[in-house]
Order: sequence, then C-alpha cells, then structure tokens
Amino acid sequence: MSDECLICNAPLKYLEHDKLMECSICHKKENSKTECINGHYVCNECHTEGMDAINSLCLNEKSKNPVKIIEKMMSMPFCHMHGPEHHVMVGAALLTAYKNSGGDINLEEALKEIISRGKNVPGGSCGFWGACGAGISSGMFVSIISNSTPLTEKSFGLSHKMTAKSLEKIGEIGGPRCCKRDSYISILSAVDFVKENFNIEMESEKIICTHSQKNNQCIGKRCPFSKINNKEEIFS
Repeated sequence: MSDECLICNAPLKYLEHDKLMECSICHKKENSKTECINGHYVCNECHTEGMDAINSLCLNEKSKNPVKIIEKMMSMPFCHMHGPEHHVMVGAALLTAYKNSGGDINLEEALKEIISRGKNVPGGSCGFWGACGAGISSGMFVSIISNSTPLTEKSFGLSHKMTAKSLEKIGEIGGPRCCKRDSYISILSAVDFVKENFNIEMESEKIICTHSQKNNQCIGKRCPFSKINNKEEIFS
C-alpha cells in the first residue's frame, strides 16, 4: 500500500470545517478541509503540476477507447492515486475518443476548455459537495461537445443528464473515495450516453483494476472492477 501525503507520505485527514492552509510546496494560503496527519497541505495547483502533458498526449492519440486513453494518463508522473487531476482526465479522455470516433469538435480548443473547467473542481468534492469531480467531468464533456451554456435548452439538459447518470452509478457503490473507480464509472456511463444521444460509438472494454495495491481505501469485492470479484452488473 502507498501513502498519501506528497510531502511525507503520511495519511490524509479531512476536517469538519475549512481551515486556512499554507501549501507546503508553493506556500500559497487558501482555505481547505484537507491536510495530512503531520500538518502538511498541498494545493490543487501543486498537486496537478505537469498536467498540461495531457494536451500533447490527446492531440497525438488515435484510440477511440477512452478507457485506454485515461489509463495512459494515469501512468504519467503528474497523476496520483487520488486527486483533482481526475476531474480533468475523464473529460479529456472522452473528448479525445469522441473526436477519434467521428465527433465533430475542435479537439485542441475542447481540451483547453476541459482543463480550464476541470481545474475549478477542488479535491474532496466527492465527499464535501456530494458530487464527484470525475462524474462532473463527464457532464463537462457533454457540455462541450453540445455547446451548452446557461441559456441553451437541449444541450443544457443533456449535460445535466450526463452528470446525473455518472453520479447515480457512483452513488450506488458508495464510498470511500477511489478516483480510479469513479473515473472508470463516469467514462463507461458516458460511452453509453453518447451512443444513445449523439449517435457516436466510442470503444470500451471490460475493466479489471490494476491500482488497488496503491489505494489504502480500496473497497475490494464491492468494486465492479475488482480482480477479486470482477463483475460489471452496475452497467448491465
């Protein structure tokens, strides 16, 4: 099992109320509910340092399978077991696979947009907002491909339905957090949703998790992607 603090590898703890924290890397001060048991805090910006590498990966990617695309991102140095980077990665993988499957988007501009939007969803939103950032990222993806704004009609509804579908599947399993599990759930939910609503068929595959040994909070056989109990009834 791996530890969680990027400074000292100690476990993280979550506070009941916001506390003014100083980032142990860049020394920026901001309110947060998260610190390690030794008092270290790493801001979202420092936690996701290097995430801009997503651009070059996605722009050179030919796969129509968003699972394979996000797994490439998960193997990159900027990606940790948990963290707000997943709030960008889900949407970026979906945008790339959508484009490669025939979707009519400007991928370069779409990636800029998903990075900008995803960075605004803080770590811990799954527990504190009741809305996992990976699920929200799937809604952002649909919002981008459908040109949704607060004033549109059909696309406004579609992006909300996408987020709701992902969050419902995430909620059916429950916690504790696993950014990898929730990212996979959101991507598979989006593949089905896009096929039904946009007539674009992205590729997908059966997922068997390879990250459980790094997750101190792994839920084992309760996870639909577990090696122990690899069943995908949640998507049947």
